[in-house]
Amino acid sequence: MNWQDKKVLVTGGAGFIGSHLTEKLVALGARTRVLVHYNSSGSWGWLDHSPMKNDFEVTLGDIRDQDSLDRVMQGIEVVFHLAALIAIPYSYQAPLSYVRTNVEGTMNVLQSAARNKVGSIVHTSTSEVYGTAITVPISEHHPLQGQSPYSATKIGADKIAESFHLSFGLPIVTVRPFNTFGPRQSMRAVIPTIITQALYEEEIRLGSLDPTRDLNYVADTVEGFVKAAATPAAIGETINLGTGRETSIRELTQKIQKIAGRDLPIVTDKQRIRPAKSEVERLCADTSKARELLGWSPSHTLEQGLERTVEWIQENNERYQRGIYGI
Repeated sequence: MNWQDKKVLVTGGAGFIGSHLTEKLVALGARTRVLVHYNSSGSWGWLDHSPMKNDFEVTLGDIRDQDSLDRVMQGIEVVFHLAALIAIPYSYQAPLSYVRTNVEGTMNVLQSAARNKVGSIVHTSTSEVYGTAITVPISEHHPLQGQSPYSATKIGADKIAESFHLSFGLPIVTVRPFNTFGPRQSMRAVIPTIITQALYEEEIRLGSLDPTRDLNYVADTVEGFVKAAATPAAIGETINLGTGRETSIRELTQKIQKIAGRDLPIVTDKQRIRPAKSEVERLCADTSKARELLGWSPSHTLEQGLERTVEWIQENNERYQRGIYGI
């Protein structure tokens, strides 16, 4: 695909992955519009600090509101739908808000895209929809298991997207990122949590250390989004974006401490432990479909990504609250 002057919309573009994707699309020459969740301060989230902030268009709105979507969808050729509520611990406390944003919000996005005859939609899933691995590596045919309200609503959103493709012919590809990390990720994710404690605290407080995750650097995830949108054969497909390598939280903590140059005690913090049947114990992607269909594979090792993320957090430590457990 020639991205030059292509009219694209990114929902959730103020967030971690969304802000990196927005900048990537601008760099490719796309005419990029971003839907940012309305807030009274008028903040663009991470895009407030983007060196490209004069090169994209931002609209404040809400995917739960059809008027917001119809306003920003006009004239758009490609939609990247990333807007969602994502924090798993908070989904235990406020599950209905996840249904309204992740399920109903996704349906609103798709309906607006259909009304505006959008040419291609990239819908964002998550590896959490698989739950604890029954078979490893996890292919796109693995059963879906709603082990948290968050993952249940993302399963719902994925199925809504699937139904709009099969029922109405909407041109949708679903990308399913495994555990993305990198600069700008919030403390609600495990890697920034470990890094900030390894750099600035005298102990590291975590939940369970045994679960494994397939950790993917954000620049690689973004490249997967772009390739999915540019591959006509991907329409109607669901595609894992992962590394095929699993790392335990314990091993991850050791790697980060080595990069930070510190050796701290690891303390179990009970409030960080998920309910027993809700914890996803293993995640490891089968990446063959992404390689064969998209020509995509990660270009950063875990160690390279961690080094860049540690460096970025050191340079931007004032953006992170320390000494609290944020859900």
